[in-house]
Amino acid sequence: MKILDKYILKSFLVPFVATFLIVLFVLVMQTLWQAFENIAGKGISIIFILKFLYYTTLMIIPQALPIGVLLSSIMALGNLGENYEFAAAKSAGISLQRLVRPIAFLAIALSGINFLFLNNIFPYANLKQRNLYLNIKKKKPAMALVPGSFNADIPGFQIKFDEKYGEDENLLKNVLIYDLKGNRGNQKVITAERGKIVTEEGSRYMTFILYDGNYYEEHVKSARTVAKKQKMAASNATFKEYEFNIDIGDALDQGALDTIVSSTSAMMLTLKQIKDTIPKLKRNYDETLELRAKNIYTSTQAKELYKYPDSLKKDNLEPIIIDNFELQEKITILNAAVTKAGRLSSTLKNNTDQIKFFRKVLNFYDTEYYNRMAFSLSCIILFFIGAPLGSIIRKGGFGLPMILAIAVYVIYFFANTFGKNLAEESSISSFLGSWISAIIMVPVAILLTRRATKDKGIFNIDSFLQPITKFFKKIFSKKTEKI
Repeated sequence: MKILDKYILKSFLVPFVATFLIVLFVLVMQTLWQAFENIAGKGISIIFILKFLYYTTLMIIPQALPIGVLLSSIMALGNLGENYEFAAAKSAGISLQRLVRPIAFLAIALSGINFLFLNNIFPYANLKQRNLYLNIKKKKPAMALVPGSFNADIPGFQIKFDEKYGEDENLLKNVLIYDLKGNRGNQKVITAERGKIVTEEGSRYMTFILYDGNYYEEHVKSARTVAKKQKMAASNATFKEYEFNIDIGDALDQGALDTIVSSTSAMMLTLKQIKDTIPKLKRNYDETLELRAKNIYTSTQAKELYKYPDSLKKDNLEPIIIDNFELQEKITILNAAVTKAGRLSSTLKNNTDQIKFFRKVLNFYDTEYYNRMAFSLSCIILFFIGAPLGSIIRKGGFGLPMILAIAVYVIYFFANTFGKNLAEESSISSFLGSWISAIIMVPVAILLTRRATKDKGIFNIDSFLQPITKFFKKIFSKKTEKI
C-alpha cells in the first residue's frame, strides 16, 4: 500500500471511528429512553438492562454505519481541502478519483459488513430483544397492562382501564374486567372507578384491589332467546372495596428471560427465511380472497338466477322487472333485497378490513426483503455524496459537515421510510418502495461527483446572476442613452 493511500485512509478512519461511536451512542440512548418509561421503577435487574442495551446496540449498528461513513467522508475530504492538500495533490498530477480510491474500497467493504449485519446479526438481536421484553412482561405482568385498550396478556381475563398512574404506576382509573376463566364468554364483569395492583417478588399471584365499583355475574351458561336470558340466575352487587387474586403461576414458569416465545416477525428472520415465508403468505392470502369471494357468491344466491328458455317467457313483460309483480310481491321482494344488501354490505366491510390486514402483512415481508438489500448499499451511496461534498465545501471539523450530513441523511431516511409506508399500504410496489431512496440519492451522488471532479461548486451562482445582471445593465444603459 502506498504512503498516500495510508494517509488518506488514516484521514478517513480517525473521524469515522469517532463519529460512528458518537452516532451509535446517541441512537442507543434514544431507543433506551423510549423504553425507559416501561422498565424504570419496575424492579428490573441490571442484567436485563445490560442485555437490552447489548441487543439494541447490535440492532442500531447497521443504521449508524451509513451515518458514520457520510459524516466522516465529508470531514476527511473537507480537511484535505481546507489544508490545501487537494491543491498539492492536483499539482502533483493526482486526480480526485485516485485520491479517494482507497476510501471508496473501504466504503464498499463497509457496505458488505452492513449487509452481513442486516442479514444475520440484526434479526438475531431483534429476536432476542423482543423475546426478552415479552418474558419480562410475563415475569412482571403489571408491565403488560396498557391503558386505553383491552389487555389479554393475562390468561383468562380481559382488562381495560383509562389511566395508569402513581409512583410505581400500579394505580388504575376507570377499570373494566371480564373474567373469562370458565370459557362462558363475558358473563362475569367487574367495573370500578379506581383500582390498585399489588404484586410481590416471586409470588404466583397478582392482587387487584378495586374501589367504588359494581360486580355482575350470570350463572347460566347460555340462553337462546332474550326472554330466557332475562330469567337467568345472576348476581349483582356494588362495593366500596373489592379484592381478588389472579394466578400468574403459568407466566412465572415460562423459564429464563432468554427463552424464545415469539419468532414470527419479519424483523426476526434472515433474507432466506423471509424468502421462504413470502410464498406461504401469498398462498394464504390468495386462498382467503377465494374463500371470501365464494362466501359472497353463495350469500347472494347467485346460483338461483338462471336464464329461462324463450318458450316459457311471457310476451308482455315489462322492461322494468319489478313492475311484473303485484304490490304485495313487490314489497316482499324489495324487503328481501334490502336485507340481503345490508347483510352483504356488512360482510364486505368486515372482509375488506381483514383482507387489508393480510395484504399489509404480506407487503411488510416483501418490503423488508428488498429494503435490507437496498439499505446495505447506503454506505456506498452516502459516501459518493459525502466525499464530493467535502471536496466542494473544503471545510473540516464538526460544524458545517455535521449540518450537511444531518440534512442528507434526513432526506435519505425520510425517502426510505416514506417508500416503505407506501409499499405497505399497496400504493406502490414493495420493490419501488424499498429502492426509492436510492433512486433519489444516486443521481445526486453522480451530480456532486461530476462537479467535484471539475472543481466546481455545488451551485454555480454566476450562471444564475449573470443573465439578471446583463438584463439590468441593458435597461440602465438605454435610460442613460435617452438622457
